[in-house]
Amino acid sequence: MKYKRFAYLFVGLGVIVVIWKLSVLETSVSNLKTLPQALDLHKDQLELTQRQLMIFEQIHKKTNYFRNYPVIYAVTPTYWRHVQKAELTRISQTLQLVPNVHWIVVEDSDYKTDLVRNLLTESDLIYTHLNAKTPPFEKLKDKDPRWKRHRGVEQRNTALKWLRENLKLGKDKGVVYFMDDDNTYNVRVFQEMNKIKTVGVWPVGLVGGLNAETPVLDKKTGKVMGYRSGWRPDRPFAIDMAGFAINLDLILSRTDAVFSYKMEKGYQESEFLSYFTTKEQLEPLADNCTKVYVWHTRTEKPVVNGIVPGLEV
Repeated sequence: MKYKRFAYLFVGLGVIVVIWKLSVLETSVSNLKTLPQALDLHKDQLELTQRQLMIFEQIHKKTNYFRNYPVIYAVTPTYWRHVQKAELTRISQTLQLVPNVHWIVVEDSDYKTDLVRNLLTESDLIYTHLNAKTPPFEKLKDKDPRWKRHRGVEQRNTALKWLRENLKLGKDKGVVYFMDDDNTYNVRVFQEMNKIKTVGVWPVGLVGGLNAETPVLDKKTGKVMGYRSGWRPDRPFAIDMAGFAINLDLILSRTDAVFSYKMEKGYQESEFLSYFTTKEQLEPLADNCTKVYVWHTRTEKPVVNGIVPGLEV
């Protein structure tokens, strides 16, 4: 009797298992029938995913590609005014398109401000935040013309000091570019910097009363033989601050090379470049100085008659 009950129980369990298997199989068949419809229904989403994967693959290749390039140390002096955040936002979003950049922002201030600190944090860039106050005797007054005082001297020298204290000659590879916050930059100018061996030069648009200032090349040799400039083209290097970049090795090896308040007005670039190179040794870039990838586009000073509480503009 005991064995008979056990046999019934065993058969019953077997029937339950068979029914369950048939149910699973029917569901699977049903799913297989609806699969083509589901694939067709979600075709657009699947294609979009495929495009996204292609984009990710391109980004990965691009990142690996830029690993072979030197780091571009972009030095930006900045000071408070109503358009400061707008200027720095424009530059930061340009630099987000440059994979091999380290942004060094130096505030003309007694302390580092929250405005700049927050902007740098939100930029997702590799950055260094510094500050250095311009001495009172060199501070521009509201109605002074821009050329009356040396600008950015303290800030650029602070950046040079940071580079020389934190990077090692022969180990760290890079290019140093003095990138003012009131200019507009095409990302191609940074691609050109990847080619620099010593000092690279290129045209700068909307400066010196000309549509562009530029080195002038000898057609036979391709070397720089002069400059087209709106002011003192006879200078040893009649080149705007935005129109050159220097190999980091030169910056680190010539520790005496700094900007100075003692220089004649308008000669900061020319005197600084004299530490590193000669006119004939300059490397013309931007398609032999025929393309403009950077412009002086100073933002108009806004008239602000009131402040909205709680808004940082």
